Amino acid sequence: MSNASGWGLTARLVTKHFGALGNRIAETIANFDPETATEADRDRLVGTLRETAQLLATSRASFDKEHGDVVNLQTLIANDERAAEKLAERLAAGSISEATVTMFCDELEANKARLPQEIQEEADAKAYMDELQKIVDALSKQLAEFDAQAKKAMQSLAAAKAQKDLQELRIERQEQLAGLSSMHGSSTALSALTRRAQSVTNEASGLRIVADIGQKPLDQQAELDAIRKSVSQPETAGESALERLKRLSGKTAA
Repeated sequence: MSNASGWGLTARLVTKHFGALGNRIAETIANFDPETATEADRDRLVGTLRETAQLLATSRASFDKEHGDVVNLQTLIANDERAAEKLAERLAAGSISEATVTMFCDELEANKARLPQEIQEEADAKAYMDELQKIVDALSKQLAEFDAQAKKAMQSLAAAKAQKDLQELRIERQEQLAGLSSMHGSSTALSALTRRAQSVTNEASGLRIVADIGQKPLDQQAELDAIRKSVSQPETAGESALERLKRLSGKTAA
């Protein structure tokens, strides 16, 4: 049965035996939604399932008794029907009183008359037991579905937590990269300083070139002065001591 109205017979049967409990069970089955139920809803479902399971156990015992009553009555009637033949023979032979045979016949007729009622009670007990079994199965299914939904929710929660941890790790790494980017910015500043130093070096090189250009005439003049000076002085390299004395005395060698 797939909806609340489908539990009409069940509710009537349970109500017949246990009053308003039948309606409460039917409402519990109809209203319980595993996807939106809370833990409190689950507890109520478990309580209803426990009560219904106890009723099912009682109904099984009741059915067993009704079934046993039917079997026993059917067996008694069958035995009495076989005994009726012998009683007829004994009555014809005068070995049994008519009153005894009459009492036997009354009991056999009463048992046969009672058999349909016993069979109906057995059928009612079985129907009640079967409906309770359906209720237990339905409640068990709903409980299993709730637990499956809860497990799925827990798995989703675990996955969400894992995703949260992952995002936190990503943020942490991004912060680390941001720090490294800051260091990279410092490196850029250092590069700018290096370029400034190179610029100054280039300026110094330019000034050196200008200075070298200005220095060249001076060096050339100094070289000419040195040549003139060397020419104006007598050649003394390689002269002997005697020649040096004659030169100093103003006399030339003969």
